Amino acid sequence: MSELTFEQMLEESLKTIHTGEVVEGTVIDVKPEEIVLNIGYKSDGILTKSEYTNEPNVDLTTVAKPGDTMEVKVLKVNDGEGQVILTYKRLAADRGNKRIEEAFNNKEVLTAKVAQVLDGGLSVIIDEVRIFIPASLVSDAYEKDLTKYAGQEIQFVISEYNPKRRRYIGDRKQLLVAEKAEMQRKLLESIQVGDVVEGVVKNVTDFGAFIDIGGADGLLHISEMSWGRVENPRKVFKVGDTVKSFIKEISGTKIALSLKFEDANPWKDAEQKYSVGSEVTGKVARMTDFGAFIELEPGVDALLHVSQISKEHIEKPADVLKTGDEVTAKVVDFNGEDKKISLSIKAMLAPEPETEDKETEEDADVVSVDIDAVISAEESEE
Repeated sequence: MSELTFEQMLEESLKTIHTGEVVEGTVIDVKPEEIVLNIGYKSDGILTKSEYTNEPNVDLTTVAKPGDTMEVKVLKVNDGEGQVILTYKRLAADRGNKRIEEAFNNKEVLTAKVAQVLDGGLSVIIDEVRIFIPASLVSDAYEKDLTKYAGQEIQFVISEYNPKRRRYIGDRKQLLVAEKAEMQRKLLESIQVGDVVEGVVKNVTDFGAFIDIGGADGLLHISEMSWGRVENPRKVFKVGDTVKSFIKEISGTKIALSLKFEDANPWKDAEQKYSVGSEVTGKVARMTDFGAFIELEPGVDALLHVSQISKEHIEKPADVLKTGDEVTAKVVDFNGEDKKISLSIKAMLAPEPETEDKETEEDADVVSVDIDAVISAEESEE
């Protein structure tokens, strides 16, 4: 029996490998673009950057060093130059597929960094498996610009798992919806009418502002923004503003807020400031055919009836007044319960010699007007 040469003995001591086989290797050299591994075969294995990961801009010298051991899959036994081509990412993807399948079946919440922001959504990678999160499933509210998520770690669940088509869909929206529902439940259990709450303005409309008070949105209606008159909520609030308000009403999951704190109610001491017979100054806030509403201070309007503007006959207030004019008049009636004040400029003028007929005529000029009804009618027309 002939003796084996050293080369023959060495070759027999080395294992055989096959394409697709998983082997363990030891790193013997690392370059930015490739890793060289001793896999116990007659040729060293080459692991290129493209077969290490799907992530771009990776310097392999930062992820491996000589002496490290790695499990890899044989991609080619001989690349034509006697080298063994290895893959790490495909082995990781095989294991990742199993991981994603388990997460899908168990409805597990996964966490991953956003690898790429696309036109239609976000792309994340878990164990070399790329998962797509459509824009409609990124948030519970429409977001036009998704670039803020670039590089961020986000949580999601797998809503679709189709390995045959390599289609893996993530859903972040349902987590946010569930989280907010739970926060809303806890909030509604802990608040009551009258509580002072602090929140952040989320949206401003023509009729009010929606404020996040920590688990639910409350509506601050335009009529509750001030004791005075607010023409346009957008001139008072902007998205992101912090607002301290109080809860006026709770109806199911709907919360109505108000900024009309009672200690700032201008009618609280109005009877002393605007007692009958006192002279007051204000600005014309708005006009009707029967009179002008004079703002004495924010939240306190008084009616100057057309018959009380002058001793001379005036067809309508707009003939002698315009919005913004400053007016000084005398308080001739005060009704604190109904929040009504009546003014008269005529009462400040020097009296003329009066006859019995004249007195009867002036008495006929005194008109009782339901200010609240007029204001409500005006607002409904607007």
